[in-house]
Amino acid sequence: QVQLVESGGGLVQPGGSLRLSCAASGFTDYAIGWFRQAPGKEREGVSCISSSDSATYYADSVKGRFTISRDFAKNTVYLQMNNLKPEDTAVYHCAKAKRYYSCSLLPTNYDYWGQGTQVTVSS
Repeated sequence: QVQLVESGGGLVQPGGSLRLSCAASGFTDYAIGWFRQAPGKEREGVSCISSSDSATYYADSVKGRFTISRDFAKNTVYLQMNNLKPEDTAVYHCAKAKRYYSCSLLPTNYDYWGQGTQVTVSS
């Protein structure tokens, strides 16, 4: 059974850091993406990592601040978020790519989603 469980969210001051984790089970060898959704806004692709060569992609809004990585032994994907800004406030979800789909920031390319973890950046 496919399952994705996010953790690591919380309240942080601007300029601070958080590391999100996405523990996956029931599958291997699929691209994993991180997405976020703020109240009243559409879901936005943040970053993704491929299954084969660990190629990564980032939204322009987070380039240079966020880093995605993958621990194959633990079947877990991480999102290290540095220099957080108030506009990063959102519920963050990880998702598994559909079969034969490579790393992408399009939500429609993903079929299984975690429940999300809240990230709030505020002073």
